[in-house]
Amino acid sequence: MLKALFLTMLTLALVKSQDTEETITYTQCTDGYEWDPVRQQCKDIDECDIVPDACKGGMKCVNHYGGYLCLPKTAQIIVNNEQPQQETPPAEGTSGATTGVVAASSMATSGVLPGGGFVAIAGRNNFVIRRNPADPQRIPSNPSHRIQCAAGYEQSEHNVCQDIDECTAGTHNCRADQVCINLRGSFACQCPPGYQKRGEQCVDIDECTIPPYCHQRCVNTPGSFYCQCSPGFQLAANNYTCVDINECDASNQCAQQCYNILGSFICQCNQGYELSSDRLNCEDIDECRTSSYLCQYQCVNEPGKFSCMCPQGYQVVRSRTCQDINECETTNECREDEMCWNYHGGFRCYPRNPCQDPYILTPENRCVCPVSNAMCRELPQSIVYKYMSIRSDRSVPSDIFQIQATTIYANTINTFRIKSGNENGEFYLRQTSPVSAMLVLVKSLSGPREHIVDLEMLTVSSIGTFRTSSVLRLTIIVGPFSF
Repeated sequence: MLKALFLTMLTLALVKSQDTEETITYTQCTDGYEWDPVRQQCKDIDECDIVPDACKGGMKCVNHYGGYLCLPKTAQIIVNNEQPQQETPPAEGTSGATTGVVAASSMATSGVLPGGGFVAIAGRNNFVIRRNPADPQRIPSNPSHRIQCAAGYEQSEHNVCQDIDECTAGTHNCRADQVCINLRGSFACQCPPGYQKRGEQCVDIDECTIPPYCHQRCVNTPGSFYCQCSPGFQLAANNYTCVDINECDASNQCAQQCYNILGSFICQCNQGYELSSDRLNCEDIDECRTSSYLCQYQCVNEPGKFSCMCPQGYQVVRSRTCQDINECETTNECREDEMCWNYHGGFRCYPRNPCQDPYILTPENRCVCPVSNAMCRELPQSIVYKYMSIRSDRSVPSDIFQIQATTIYANTINTFRIKSGNENGEFYLRQTSPVSAMLVLVKSLSGPREHIVDLEMLTVSSIGTFRTSSVLRLTIIVGPFSF
């Protein structure tokens, strides 16, 4: 039974160097080994540390290259200097046995484990396991004695068997496209990182066909790859993920407003500006050219905006409209014997007493020619002075002024006519009742201009006993503009 166990342990400890025909990637190692990315080679796995309850039946686990051994707990492990590394008291019930050994009934046997590591020596009443990672075989200390080393080992100057580095010595048979990996007592041929074995050749691994290596773009290279990002993105610190570039913070190219979007950015302009053809700069919008109805009088373009202006005698209201300034209520240059008359766009000074001889001014602001004066017999009995203002280019026909009798006599007939001031036929007087008439503008007038029109009312008795007339002298001031 013990002999069978010993042979089993020797079989588990055996590490064979062989060139498999299966495809091997740069991260694959033989059983019992794992890839060391720092040293770039395969390293032994400590199964005793990672395998739960690796040995059964009260056996203890001893790690070995490429595997592990299950030994009795009383077994003694000896290193190079043959000093016990771990001693276990002798088992109960034994007699005549040396301290640190276990009784065994098998015949004396010894063996060397290929691949290095352990030498097992069994005696009549003892069982000893000697571990020597550097030297796979116990060597006699006599320097003149030639020793026999296992395959893959050679005698050193200290008369110990040391591993032959076939990779350094150049005695390996790896292909030119393979990498030689030295093992204890042997070597292995592997494909370099980024390549895999296909048949007898090492071919490049196209990592770009094995997602998800890269977040956006993958570029395959011989034995490796690298990631790229689309415009507007940049690689993160892991060289895999692509993160958006905030162009508005990094390199703002917009003249006015910048808005970051995923993978790009857009520029916008402030009010009164528009994007130029390069979509980065902003150009002023000439609002005055876009419409002729922005301002009532004159539009003035300014950077990013516009303003409205009005002619002299007007002021801007509600930003765009022109309103007449009533100079008679603010400041004017009329004398004390004059009265100020405001019209659209200006003002004029008229005498407070417009009456001319032989007319005299009455309290009703009428100029009356006395009946007692012989000069008044052929003149109108009274003249009333009135003033009005109209805008230039007023639409026609248009009722502009109404005349009405102030004194009504019984059994009389009133007729109305334009006595003077209508030489060009701009006006028409339409009688609206027996005592009133309406002055109608029939031709458009352009200013600035002043018209003086005499409107006469003739009063005749129905029996023809008397006849009289009165005149309304209307001064019409046409403003310079249509507002």
